[in-house]
Amino acid sequence: MPEPQTPQRQLLSRRAFITAAGAAGAGFILWAALPGGRAIALAHVPRASLSAAAIPKFQTPLLIPPVMPRAGTITVPGGKPVDSYEISMRQFTQQVLPAGYPATTVWGYGAVTSAGKKGLLLHNAPSLTIEAKWDRPVRVKWINDLVDANGNALPHLLPVDPTLHWANPPGGTEGRDERPHFETTPGRYTGPVPIVTHVHGSVGVGDESDGYAEAWYLPAAKDLPAGYATEGTWYEFFAAKAAAAHGVEWGPGFATFQYPNSQRASTLWYHDHTLGMTRLNVYAGPAGFFLVRGGPDGDDAVRDARTGARAVLPGPAPKEGDRIPPNKTYYEIPIAVQDRSFNPDGSLFYPDSREFFDGIVADYLPDGEFSPIWNPEFFGETIIANGNTWPFQVVEQRRYRFRFLNGCQSRFLILDFSGIPGVRAWQIGNEGGFLAAPVDLAAYGDRLLLAPAERADLVVDFAAVPLGDHVLGNVGPDAPFGGGEPGVAFTMADPATTGQILAFRVVPAVGPDPTTPPEHLALPQIMPLPAESVVRPLALVERSAEGEDDEGEELEGPTSAVLGTLEDGVWTEREWADEVTENPAQGATEVWEFVNTTADAHPMHVHEVAFEVVGREGLVLDGDEVAVPVQPDGVVTPPEPWETGRKDTVIAYPGQVTRVRARFDRAGQYVWHCHIVEHEDNEMMRPYRIGPVQPGQPGGSDQM
Repeated sequence: MPEPQTPQRQLLSRRAFITAAGAAGAGFILWAALPGGRAIALAHVPRASLSAAAIPKFQTPLLIPPVMPRAGTITVPGGKPVDSYEISMRQFTQQVLPAGYPATTVWGYGAVTSAGKKGLLLHNAPSLTIEAKWDRPVRVKWINDLVDANGNALPHLLPVDPTLHWANPPGGTEGRDERPHFETTPGRYTGPVPIVTHVHGSVGVGDESDGYAEAWYLPAAKDLPAGYATEGTWYEFFAAKAAAAHGVEWGPGFATFQYPNSQRASTLWYHDHTLGMTRLNVYAGPAGFFLVRGGPDGDDAVRDARTGARAVLPGPAPKEGDRIPPNKTYYEIPIAVQDRSFNPDGSLFYPDSREFFDGIVADYLPDGEFSPIWNPEFFGETIIANGNTWPFQVVEQRRYRFRFLNGCQSRFLILDFSGIPGVRAWQIGNEGGFLAAPVDLAAYGDRLLLAPAERADLVVDFAAVPLGDHVLGNVGPDAPFGGGEPGVAFTMADPATTGQILAFRVVPAVGPDPTTPPEHLALPQIMPLPAESVVRPLALVERSAEGEDDEGEELEGPTSAVLGTLEDGVWTEREWADEVTENPAQGATEVWEFVNTTADAHPMHVHEVAFEVVGREGLVLDGDEVAVPVQPDGVVTPPEPWETGRKDTVIAYPGQVTRVRARFDRAGQYVWHCHIVEHEDNEMMRPYRIGPVQPGQPGGSDQM
């Protein structure tokens, strides 16, 4: 892969990068990949994981997510029509592994009512796609239905670490949304599960509808324990605000959000965002696409550069009311790529001990600094696409449009089309809609880097691809990513498992291809944001401590990653509970500088806005560390071609400052964070506020 795709500047980690070997059977060896590629064994960790290598590949057709049915359309007096939905999160079983393997218990969203008879009342993981029209609001009643058949609360499928700063329902009203104090190391939390849904990439949404991490709520279960908090700190405040703004009701087990959809046509997605639990709630399954279509930057604005006429993009995509399985052929397909591990009984595997990550068994909180269950990163041993392990998709010898989402926990993907002979792939859009111009991936080795939460809108041409099965590969690492060239800066994913995404089963075209060749697409003009009035330096920092393995040997390991502020080049670490330090004025344009002092790349996501990537600049190093005070080294690189237009997630590489420009138009309380969800859940997320303090807003964990 050429250097511009994944910059070579990389710090040596203060900790070893951990990889797994020999994952089949009752246990596996943790290996530390040291600088220079030398590996040392750290620990033998018992586990019960289904061997990924033994799972048959390309046995299951790719599920193309159907469209979520609307509950109806609301006519707002003096306003725009609003499309309404009633969507719940439930627990169910799904055939994620190939047929013949056990089904998997998962969570997923699904509609509970439909205005039309053809509406699919189907819960699935990934969930059905919400199709939104530009400038037409969508209203969703999000229901927490994580209860059993008797109406009693279900425990989490996965191990919840109660030592983090998390939702903490057992703490009651006074102790919710805090880091609890324990006299001895606790076990996993097994109580009712809080949720709050975030539409990732929604621009201009009110803070009451953004899925704020402290606006969670428990299900309306029959057996909620006495003394538990049933809603997060901000729930009641936002409920009142939603009632005043939209006339909507919130109540036990649900909240009603409204999305304006006034942004550029783009590929969004929705997922849970509960404080200290996002990694677990999303890993259990609930996520789906949310597509905004139309408007001045939509498909109709794309022209054929040869004639000036409206271009023809591959389609159709699924529509509301389509059957499942469909009776039509789709040429526009969203594909969510995730990594998971499984136990032999088909259940999801996720670590229940910090020991899994690096062998550290002591000292755990409260005696030491390590949380007993939380893992700094997690890399699943299987790849799933649209809810199935290694599926296949039948494609004709013609052009298709794929909307890819990296929905992995910590894994950076580098999609590799180079193993498909004759294929041509072009990127035409990212998180914020169409790019400034199509990007021919052939110029970058037919590879595409996607950080967790990033999206890519591709046109892929199979016209010259031979008939038969061809595998879309992944050459990203099975470990933390720091940039660089695959196979040189890091070991590529296991080619037998995580190095494969899905198979394209190429068949003859059934007719002529009417679509415009991507090299002739003239994409909608992108209006630049105003010049900034504030430049805001922000720090990305890793904390570490000394622990012990099970033989009493000392090991250094990370305890959390945090965000912070910089003044005169010196950073101050900030935690979620600290007062708000990022407070743009309403209507202001600012440049945020993500100064990465860690050894890992971090996908940084800012809620509420779609930003421009300004560029990156190296930092002066002191040996293997960023020098203090922080000083740029003058080596500036512009945004990559696939980073043009608008984005909501950007890769901040180690040893660099990454600059983005955003306009902050809607007042309210939002968050910014790393989208490695294990990082997000343990302090690498901060509240920020646009405009003044709101009358009556909560204090405590979000001080004024």
